[in-house]
Amino acid sequence: MKKIQLLVALLWCSAFAFGQNKLAQDRNAIKSLAGFYKVTFNYAETFSPDDDYKFHDRHRSSAKEIAIIVEDSPKKIVIQHLLVMRGDSMIIKHWREDWTYEDPKILAFDKEDTWKNVTLKPEEYQGKWTQKVFQVDDSPRYQAIGSWVHVDGRSQWLSYSDSPLPRREHTERNDYNVLNRRNFVYLTPTGWMFEQDNKKIVRTPGAKDKLIAQEKGLEEFVKTDPKSFGYAQEWWKKNEGFWKDARDIWDNVFASNATIKLAPKVDNKLLYERFFAANAQSVKENWTSAKNKEEITKIINAYLVKG
Repeated sequence: MKKIQLLVALLWCSAFAFGQNKLAQDRNAIKSLAGFYKVTFNYAETFSPDDDYKFHDRHRSSAKEIAIIVEDSPKKIVIQHLLVMRGDSMIIKHWREDWTYEDPKILAFDKEDTWKNVTLKPEEYQGKWTQKVFQVDDSPRYQAIGSWVHVDGRSQWLSYSDSPLPRREHTERNDYNVLNRRNFVYLTPTGWMFEQDNKKIVRTPGAKDKLIAQEKGLEEFVKTDPKSFGYAQEWWKKNEGFWKDARDIWDNVFASNATIKLAPKVDNKLLYERFFAANAQSVKENWTSAKNKEEITKIINAYLVKG
């Protein structure tokens, strides 16, 4: 009997140690996404069920980008991306990604600037990481959940989710309203790759989703010399306080609303335009955190559609 008890104890300890080691591997992989990069963006439509569908032009672009870890706790890692333009003289706050471990809730995109809080079953999130992706103004974009896998020296993460139209098509197309994403993130010897297999969907109430086209996306992040990001790092030091306050206010909004619906424009201004203007004014006038949060709350409330 004692031998059986000892064997059970050894097996439990081994499983616990494996779990701890796996979590450490996951965290290291996620933290590897931060750094200084040359990024290339390549997208091409590949298939349509409609023989008369006219494929849109391929999208190719490139940029310099810095990805900064702004929060690092055992089960949460937050990475802020900044676009670096005109050498190193112009900075644009870009997307943000929050990685949370075993998160029981996700904010799922529905359609038309609307997201819904969804509670997951334990088997749906145990041992898994949620990647929450946010717009340049820290409003929601999409959340996806999946497991990091480490095998043969490779680290990769796979997930599925719905999202709004990408910025590259947001102002140019209205023939679909949901991008159904297969997100594949994996580390490479020179950085990391964000590979996508996307379905462009028309979603209407009471009807089955209609596929209009499929798309392949490749975003390659290649590490580059940090010396060319000096101004970007200084810029973030001056501006990070405002965006920390913005994250706090948005978190309260997400937690207190079962459904989030945002108006596309208010007084003919986009949400990010209001945020960027407030950020600039905050830095210029040296606003306190309380002042930041007061102004940020006003902006969000103006765009938040009630009921």
